[in-house]
Amino acid sequence: MATPAQGPAEGPCPTAPDGPEVHPVDQKLHPSRLVPAALQHIAAMYAGVVTPPLIIGQAVRLDTAGQTRLIAASLLIAGVATLLQTLGIKGFVGNRLPFVNAASSAGIAPMLAIAENNATGDQLPAIYGAVMVAGVFCLAIGPFFGKLLRFFPPLVTGVVITLIGVTLMPVPVAWAQGGDKTAADFGSMKYLALAAFTLVVILLIQRFGRGFVKQVALLLGLLIGTLAAIPFGMADFGALGSAPVAALPTPFAFGAPEFQPAAIISLCLVTLVLMTESSAGMLAIGEICGRETDGRTITRGLRTDGVATLLGPVFGGFPTSAFAQNVGVVSLTKVRSRYVVAAAGGALLVLGVFPVLGAVVSTVPMPVLGGAGIVLFGSIAVSGIRTLSEAGLDDSSNIILVAVSLGAGIIPLAAPTFYADFPAWAQTVLGSGISAGALVAVALNLFFHHLGTRGGASAPALKSS
Repeated sequence: MATPAQGPAEGPCPTAPDGPEVHPVDQKLHPSRLVPAALQHIAAMYAGVVTPPLIIGQAVRLDTAGQTRLIAASLLIAGVATLLQTLGIKGFVGNRLPFVNAASSAGIAPMLAIAENNATGDQLPAIYGAVMVAGVFCLAIGPFFGKLLRFFPPLVTGVVITLIGVTLMPVPVAWAQGGDKTAADFGSMKYLALAAFTLVVILLIQRFGRGFVKQVALLLGLLIGTLAAIPFGMADFGALGSAPVAALPTPFAFGAPEFQPAAIISLCLVTLVLMTESSAGMLAIGEICGRETDGRTITRGLRTDGVATLLGPVFGGFPTSAFAQNVGVVSLTKVRSRYVVAAAGGALLVLGVFPVLGAVVSTVPMPVLGGAGIVLFGSIAVSGIRTLSEAGLDDSSNIILVAVSLGAGIIPLAAPTFYADFPAWAQTVLGSGISAGALVAVALNLFFHHLGTRGGASAPALKSS
């Protein structure tokens, strides 16, 4: 989630050489300032952009070429979505703020559940069918979403975000053990040592680094960990030789989408949470930039999410939402120009049409990804805990709501076979801790704060922490 809004940066708005005053959001910076600022945004988001394709690709057992295509598609869709969001098509899409859109980690757990309930060859088609319907769902309810926000207060979103981090933690743990559970050396000390080394490097950079170096601690950890793996023969760069230097993603390269009701319900539930997060991010970035974020602005922003989520699966993309870490970059740097973020989006688009760059990411050893993933997914859980800390947990009803919702979300993690005797559709929905926790949190929020209350509880303010 986004860093708490710190208010607009101080200082006068720049003016055009021979024109009226220009708002900082609309200021076109000189390349000497624009390029470094754009690089900071890319550094802040890159690991997050490639995480969903890495996890999903591993889960469905794609080969290196398939993994490379997934990563390239994720970068391409992120670039297109960010350009649409920052530059916009007036009156239709784009909030025209320094706002980054890309594949969200929130969709990973339900997509893994979909993959587990489908045979090899049907996994990605089932995922993509559900993602496309989720995009249509986002487009359909976007204009009316403000009226639904009362059902997604910080209590609900905090539970879901916490569960995203917690339920995904087995993924980096498996990576740290080598990634392949069928391998004879899975969990060997050489893998654990490399993962621990990567984690220590990230912690040291975070502790002693300054400025830009500290911001890219995760990427530097991945780089140093990969370099450390080379002398021990744990890094394979063979994919670089076979990957094409430049190529456009092929439409439906992984098969035509399949539309399964249970999978669709699961991702539509997550889409509601993503829309809440995007709305909170837009309010936060508007406050930081000193530009009012009204209902129409949020509607255009959510419409961008919907368009990217609907069209993304055509090329291999996943559910798209706000990237809150980039809201934090704007807050920290005080560089509020949307053209800086647009430049970052353009760079991501270019990266997406060069599959060889995706192949570079796929060469990072699994244990190195595991060490970094513990930090990445742990930080997501911390964001959820921070949101919950602002959600009125001094009230006993709220404590019960959070306790039961978290318990429901952790069941699939603690007891993977708990729903084994349930119908297939129920296994898909409840087998994802995020979907199960979200359902219970929404239901209990209705029970405690809406049903039987006079006129219903008032809609709480969106939180953006």
